[in-house]
Amino acid sequence: MKREQGRAIASNRAAYHDYYIEDTYEAGISLSGTEVKSIRLGHVNLKDSYAYFKGGELFIQGMHVSPYEKGNIMNKDPLRHRKLLLNKRELKKLRELSQKSGYALIPTDLHFSGPYVKVGLSVAKGKKLYDKREVSAEKDAKRNMQRTQKELRI
Repeated sequence: MKREQGRAIASNRAAYHDYYIEDTYEAGISLSGTEVKSIRLGHVNLKDSYAYFKGGELFIQGMHVSPYEKGNIMNKDPLRHRKLLLNKRELKKLRELSQKSGYALIPTDLHFSGPYVKVGLSVAKGKKLYDKREVSAEKDAKRNMQRTQKELRI
């Protein structure tokens, strides 16, 4: 299921640099109350996070949710594994896609869909170093062309 655009909380820009994004899904996430309050304040980081299957369920690892400052003993571990919520058909499809060689499930963004926190989960294929250099060179060339066009107009 393709995700709809909601209010963005955090994005994983490094994922677009390190991976080719093939397909994106929207998944719910199981959170505690203090984690939701911390996320509403924007205290979340998706860098170096990924999703994995364990016992037929999908979990996210490496997502850092800072402890809520007024949460005292109710705060959870900032780097704990959190369960992602998808239906069985989507879980089966994602498992098949992620088992292909070179593919991974990478969270690309975190957003609100109504009162719920949702994760944009992407099926991604890793880039090689020379691919990253090629993309960087293309961006530089495009930027230089735009700069020269702008100078010619003036």
